[in-house]
Amino acid sequence: MTAARSRRVTIAVLDYGIGNLRSAQKSLERAGADAALTSDPAVIASADAAVLPGVGNFGACMDALDATGLTEQSHLVAESGRPFLGICVGMQLLYEGSDESPGRPGLGILPGRVTLLPEGVKRPQMQWNRLSVDHLPGAAHHPLMKGLDGAWMYFVHSYAAGPGPEVIATTDYGGPVVAAVARNNVWATQFHPEKSAEAGRQLLENWVRWVADSLAAPRAADGPTDVVEQERAS
Repeated sequence: MTAARSRRVTIAVLDYGIGNLRSAQKSLERAGADAALTSDPAVIASADAAVLPGVGNFGACMDALDATGLTEQSHLVAESGRPFLGICVGMQLLYEGSDESPGRPGLGILPGRVTLLPEGVKRPQMQWNRLSVDHLPGAAHHPLMKGLDGAWMYFVHSYAAGPGPEVIATTDYGGPVVAAVARNNVWATQFHPEKSAEAGRQLLENWVRWVADSLAAPRAADGPTDVVEQERAS
């Protein structure tokens, strides 16, 4: 066992007062991490990784991030190279903006905008739906998606990110809908792993394992492909 794996990794779950953030914290603990719900910059700076959960309105969540100082902290984590995981609206906040709140900038950590789900489907999507991974170049080898092609996850959303090279999973809802993305150290899911039973637990365990591996052998990944190549070589 490596020195990094001789202790539980520490995760800062960013607490900006919106949604049931504690469920994410408890799920990460069940996945093998020490997770703290916090808005304290010192705690966030000392954590091995951070998670940005989220539910509700894009603009309201961004306002709450600003009010708690967590907009700056989110950028600091992303820029530090430490693993950073967005969940549901937390994933959407990583983008430059959303059609849900026109004129309200997002974090801009990922390029592009979040848009309304396509015409002809019920909004929100509020159901279990299956992940499709293997059809995307390299996604089957991405450490977050290991063993999860075809897995059922729980979705609650009316908006979704657009296609791009960072997409590592989609789901079918009136056509392909982005379900998970990864770029460098920033990974995110549109679904709720903390509400997705065994498959959600496996995804969080995959992420916690990658956090631990990153401590043992820091990964200077320039993009999703580098992470995939490192996984193939491990």
